[in-house]
Amino acid sequence: MAGQWQCVELFIPLFKPDKEPVPAAFLRDLEVGLAERFGGVTAFTRSPARGRWTNGQQVETDDVVIYEVMVANLDRRWWAALRARLEKQLKQEEILIRAHAIERL
Repeated sequence: MAGQWQCVELFIPLFKPDKEPVPAAFLRDLEVGLAERFGGVTAFTRSPARGRWTNGQQVETDDVVIYEVMVANLDRRWWAALRARLEKQLKQEEILIRAHAIERL
């Protein structure tokens, strides 16, 4: 179990661009699916994180839930396909999924 791993973080908006809330069932299904595939997931859901960025001249914000998964091997194609599916389902220009190396102690 010790050694080099990747921590993958998914930033999932709580609202679609038209301000329609993302259904709780959708978020729950995503969490369960990640846990089943990777053996565990941490969901930061108690108080949404707020993302803020500039899109040209306009400042945009999103309330997000962050899901975190640790993986021994990073399957970039699988994560890219998940990102594309989430972007389509949630009507987003981009869903942020990022990975960084971690060391399990």
